[in-house]
Amino acid sequence: MSRQWYEQPSLILQLKSLAKERVDLREKNLFEADDIRPDEDLGKATDEEQRARTPDGRFNDLDEPWMGARGTGFGRNVPLAKTVTDTKRLLEPDPRVISRRLMARDEFKPAGIINALAAAWLQFENHNWFFHGNGEADKTIDIKLQEGDDFPEDPMRIRCTIPVRGEIKHGCPAPVFANAETHWWDGSQVYGSGKEEQTAVRTFVDGKVKVSDDGRLPTSDVPGVDLTGFQENWWVGVGLLHTLFAREHNAVCDAMKKAYPSLDDQRLFELGVLVVSALIAKIHTVEWTPCVLRHPALQIGMSANWYGALGEKFKDRVGRIGDNEVLSGILGSSTDHHSAPFSLTEEFVAVYRMHPLIPDDWNFFSLASGQHLEHQYFTDLQGRHTRDFMDRMEMGDMWYSFGIASAGAVCLHNYPNALRQLTRVDGQITDLATLDIVRDRERGVPRYNDFREALRMPRRKTIDEITPNALWAKEINEVYNGDVDAVDLQIGMQAEQPPKGFGFSDTAFRIFILMASRRLKSDRFFTKDFTPDTYTQVGFDWVNNTSMKDVLMRHYPELGTVIGDAERVFAPWPKLGSPVPGKKHPVVQLADSVRAYMPWG
Repeated sequence: MSRQWYEQPSLILQLKSLAKERVDLREKNLFEADDIRPDEDLGKATDEEQRARTPDGRFNDLDEPWMGARGTGFGRNVPLAKTVTDTKRLLEPDPRVISRRLMARDEFKPAGIINALAAAWLQFENHNWFFHGNGEADKTIDIKLQEGDDFPEDPMRIRCTIPVRGEIKHGCPAPVFANAETHWWDGSQVYGSGKEEQTAVRTFVDGKVKVSDDGRLPTSDVPGVDLTGFQENWWVGVGLLHTLFAREHNAVCDAMKKAYPSLDDQRLFELGVLVVSALIAKIHTVEWTPCVLRHPALQIGMSANWYGALGEKFKDRVGRIGDNEVLSGILGSSTDHHSAPFSLTEEFVAVYRMHPLIPDDWNFFSLASGQHLEHQYFTDLQGRHTRDFMDRMEMGDMWYSFGIASAGAVCLHNYPNALRQLTRVDGQITDLATLDIVRDRERGVPRYNDFREALRMPRRKTIDEITPNALWAKEINEVYNGDVDAVDLQIGMQAEQPPKGFGFSDTAFRIFILMASRRLKSDRFFTKDFTPDTYTQVGFDWVNNTSMKDVLMRHYPELGTVIGDAERVFAPWPKLGSPVPGKKHPVVQLADSVRAYMPWG
């Protein structure tokens, strides 16, 4: 059996193996069903549609204007013939039993290397990337509760995902499900996916979006939820980030107005969207991801996605060296959809189910004194309770409390119990752990072994091979009656031992290798149109010269007392009075750098 990329004996060989893996995945793991997009002729793009992102994602690709637009279908990373909704086994094994016996948090298992802000960031990003809609109340998957189950509704009802193409038939490829968001990395969580949503958040003065005089987002007509571009699955963590980037948008508009006073409201808004969208994508690529994936090869690889192998300083001083994405990065290179038109995929949605990142118990502290202010259970920080909590807290105290708290580890027995009995704003009571299992089955995402095989990863011959944790293996065997091929994707990924330095499984990472770069490479505003002509020089420089720390310090300068010297804002912040984590003697830093390039032991 060939070595996995992280088993290669040196950093150079690991990087070569990763690069080869990405090329292989681009060629063999991009698929789309028929009729994934409308065939309506949209005609030629207007000047506005050519120069800027459109509200619903149309005209990113000027030759295929429906590509990636809101309401178009999800693609696939596994062959369509393997995307079967197995109706006879849709509830086998019982997904609620899986939730109770394998996923329910027995005690909080901290991730350690990332803070609670990193957990909130991922959901903030998910708000931009995908949403299947809320379904219909009278179309449900009903799960009869087992004896001793205290869930408040029997049967548990999960609303079906509604297809936009085809229908669910046993033994046939799953139908096409549509994305209610745009597929592009376009800041739609802040601005909305559609003209109506954008109109609601805009001031129509100087390009700005609505932010109240106190620096907070206005309230909406949804109880507890702010007025912003995406209002589902709302809680304090995403409330902080939506507020931050609304304020950042307005700061960009102020800078643009000062530099280019002749620009009107529409043009200022367009430029703000371009800059903030690119900044969010940059932060995710070069700050969040390297914090979650600490392996040296990934530290280099993610930076290279953005800046190229020659590095940030070289690119800043010299610029691009031709069109080569390896040397000079994806940003500013030519656009390429590889082996299929661009869309996000159902498998991408599946591997980003990382709810264990979220703690159940939250402690809030004063940024001024470090004093403990209060404890809250997650239930009282989400949905209709969100705004009441945020309004009685100082923003700096909330940011500080998120920064010093650890996110949870993505593993079995660490799924937040608050999310296993969640009351949504509309009154639905849901177990999200059960939901995660059902959604993958319903949407035809292969189970663990078939998923790995489709990505040319070795199948597990027994359940004991999935995990080194003997107790977990025993429990999985009991739930799945020893059938390794029946093990669900979520369970296999959470049971795996991740590679050294990884915050999640290598199985999930294979989709990440492919889709992380694809979201940039297919988007003309990150590739051929990532230029000062499109962004303006002020906007281009803003993206290139701004970090997450810069954004936080611009709007909440009081955070300087705790993050002024921090190297990673998605790693746990120092508590007041504590030394800054990660600061080492220069000789130790040099030794660490040398060790990173030594053969892997």
